[in-house]
Amino acid sequence: MPFLYAIVALTGIICLIFFLKWIQLTTGNKRVEKELQGFQIEKISTGSVKSLSILPLVDFYTDDPALKTEPGVSYLIQADDTKILMDVGFNKKKEHPSPLLHNSNQLGVSLKDPDFIFFSHRHLDHIGGMQEQKNKCFSISQGPVELPEIAVYSPVEISPSPWNPGPKVQVVNQPKILADGIVSIGSIPRNLFVLGYTLENSLAIKVKNKGIVLIIGCGHQTIERIVERTQALFDDPIYGIIGGLHYPVRNGRMMLGPINIQNLVGSHKLPWKGIREDDVSLAIAAIRRVNPEFVALSPHDSSDWSIEQFRKAFQDRYHDLKVGEKIVF
Repeated sequence: MPFLYAIVALTGIICLIFFLKWIQLTTGNKRVEKELQGFQIEKISTGSVKSLSILPLVDFYTDDPALKTEPGVSYLIQADDTKILMDVGFNKKKEHPSPLLHNSNQLGVSLKDPDFIFFSHRHLDHIGGMQEQKNKCFSISQGPVELPEIAVYSPVEISPSPWNPGPKVQVVNQPKILADGIVSIGSIPRNLFVLGYTLENSLAIKVKNKGIVLIIGCGHQTIERIVERTQALFDDPIYGIIGGLHYPVRNGRMMLGPINIQNLVGSHKLPWKGIREDDVSLAIAAIRRVNPEFVALSPHDSSDWSIEQFRKAFQDRYHDLKVGEKIVF
C-alpha cells in the first residue's frame, strides 16, 4: 500500500508540474504575440562593406582533424576592417583550452583582435556552458583568457566571467547600427516550452553590390520573423542566410537516450508536437520567397536530415558550414 501511495503522489506531482508548464507556455506565447504586434520598426540608413568573411570557430562539423567540434556556435566575422566575435561556443566538457580557444590557436586567430563581441542569445551553447547560463555570464574557456575592454552587445544582461574580465556589456534590443554597414536587427522574442521567454538577435551586414547577409545564432525567432524584420529595416535584397535555424528533425545533436533534447527545448509547442518535417518545409518556402544567392545552415542545432532538405532545395546556392572553412563574400 505505501508503494501505491508513492506512485499516486509521484503521478500527482508530475501532473502538477506539467499543468504549471502548460500555463507558462500559454501565457508566454500570448506575451510574445502582444510584443510583436506592438513593436515599431523604422528603416535603417547605413553604408555598406566591400568585403565580408565568416570563419566558423565552433560548430558541429569540420574536415580538419586538428580542430574540435561540438553542438555550439562561435563565428569570427570580418567586415572590411571590423572584426566581430559572434557567440563563444558551448565548451560542454568544461575544458581549458575550450574548443573555441583550441580552434582559434590552430587557425592563427587571436581573441584579442575583435572590435566587439556579439551574442545572439543567452543559451548555454552560445555563452560557454551550463554554469554560465545559470550565472548569466559568458566564458571563453574554463581558465584565464585575457580580453581587452571591448564592447559586448547582447539582447539580455550578461557579464564576463572571472576567467575573462574586461569587456563591457551593452544590452541591445532595438535595431542598432554597430558599425557602418553592420546592424543588429533587434531582439525578437519567442517563448520556448522548457527554456521559457527567449530574446534573440541576429546580425545583418550590408555588402556592396550584393545586399544583406544575415548571420543567425540559433534562429529561435523563426526564419519567417527574421526575414520579416530584415525586410522592414532595409530596402536591399537578402543576399545570404547563414547560421543556426534550429531544425533537429528526426535526430538532434544533444540526445538523452531516445529523447531529442534540442527538439524538446526548441519549440513554443507542447513536447509531443515539437519541431517537425513540415516546419522545415515552411522554412525553406520562406527563404525561397526572398531568393537569396547563398544559404548555409549550421549543423549545431539542425539534423543531417534537415540539412539535406536545404541542400536539395537550394542546390548550388547551398554551402556546408564547417569549422575552419571561411565563407567569403
